[in-house]
Amino acid sequence: MARKQVVEVVAEMVASVVEVGCAVGDAVTPQSTVLLLESMKMEIPVHPEHAGRVLEIKVSAGDVIQEGDVLVVLDPA
Repeated sequence: MARKQVVEVVAEMVASVVEVGCAVGDAVTPQSTVLLLESMKMEIPVHPEHAGRVLEIKVSAGDVIQEGDVLVVLDPA
């Protein structure tokens, strides 16, 4: 049986998670803000590159993330 493909939304920088803007099961698009991060006193919205359904959220508000950390896992549409 073929393994199911998933899409990972990955941190592009060191930041703090300010807000989680999605829930497991939500349908998201590249225009959706799935997370709001803060780095160097700037708020940075995180948008997925592909549309899909949220399978897993790996961070919570208040978490400090590192570049390359997986933030959200999507089942691509």
